[in-house]
Amino acid sequence: MIWTGGITGLWMLALLALDGANYGETRPNSLNEPDVPFPPARPTAENLAAICQHGQGRPRYPPRYFPRTGVSHFVRRGDAVNRLESWYGACCGEQTAQENSAVLCCAQQAWKQALSQFCVEELSTKTVAYECCDERGEARWTCFNSELPNPMYNPTPGYTAPAVLEELGFAFKPSAC
Repeated sequence: MIWTGGITGLWMLALLALDGANYGETRPNSLNEPDVPFPPARPTAENLAAICQHGQGRPRYPPRYFPRTGVSHFVRRGDAVNRLESWYGACCGEQTAQENSAVLCCAQQAWKQALSQFCVEELSTKTVAYECCDERGEARWTCFNSELPNPMYNPTPGYTAPAVLEELGFAFKPSAC
């Protein structure tokens, strides 16, 4: 009898451990709203190394992450983060020490383009758009770069990003640096 209880206890612990295991996806918060830390920080010389080295350690948001209804604003944020991480990968892909200024310029262009595309999507809905999307020019970028959830692009401990499709639509323009 005691042995059966011990085995049952072990199975319960195993099931609890598996339930809390990280399978490369983030999870909704306790309010059952998706947790999509937003906005991403502007790339700088201080956070560029983390952008390039820890990309697979930051959350991605595949469609299955979101509930089917009522969270379209979170879906747009997740799509913007996925797009940006994909484009950061393109910027960092062939990085060498001599090219740090070009990598930073590329990452900054990717950041602006991803957030511009996010704003186009936000402003095309019949809901209230994300506040920074109402701004223009440098005021928009300053707004997006305030109150950041992860300004240094630190990885999430124990997280490995799931494979997501490469986002098309970004082309680095070295002449714009």
